[in-house]
Amino acid sequence: MKGYPTYPSSRAYFEQVAALVGDLDAQTDRFIATLYRGFEEGRTIFLCGNGGSAAAASHFGQDLAKGTLPSMAATRRFRVVPLTDNIGFITALANDEGYESIFEQQLRNLAREGDLLVAISGSGNSPNVLRAVEYAHSIGMTTIGVTGFDGGKLRALAKESVHIPIDDMGMCEAIHGVVFHAATCSLREAVSLANADLTSFQGCTVSADEDADTIQLAPGQTYTLA
Repeated sequence: MKGYPTYPSSRAYFEQVAALVGDLDAQTDRFIATLYRGFEEGRTIFLCGNGGSAAAASHFGQDLAKGTLPSMAATRRFRVVPLTDNIGFITALANDEGYESIFEQQLRNLAREGDLLVAISGSGNSPNVLRAVEYAHSIGMTTIGVTGFDGGKLRALAKESVHIPIDDMGMCEAIHGVVFHAATCSLREAVSLANADLTSFQGCTVSADEDADTIQLAPGQTYTLA
């Protein structure tokens, strides 16, 4: 089946995964820095995708909302809205206005200038995702395209990109999940620091200067702010 290749063994599959993951650190660090900037500025992070990417949007949304919290008493939190979860609104839009409208129209209700959109599409060519990104740009949002294959139209359209260059839908979706969990792990430390109002925590430091060019979220890990 096109986009779902077979492998001669599980070892061959995992060797391909390892090769792809080994080249992702720079992209992942930029992704983390952009999300952290959004957190610091109090922006809302929206996520969208279809099929497996819709599940990833919902999953990463709850990871950012809950998985980054140092405790349930934390006052500083990520503002996160997966656009994949409001079934009533989604089905009303799809039925009345067309499936291509389901994410864009939700942004029209909820998004503001400066907010972030994480747009996930293995092919990079999902019409409803592209339409959401185009609207996001029209109101001054930051967009991050998360793609596979050749990146499709989304990789070129989005302002920032996390790209898995493999013609295998299942593998690129799985590696998207790895990137999202890596981001959650590092951002949990930053949110802990923000809630503690400290400049160091368990060997980590975060710059208190909002104009700084870099932040350090974990020992030995420094992220450059775009």
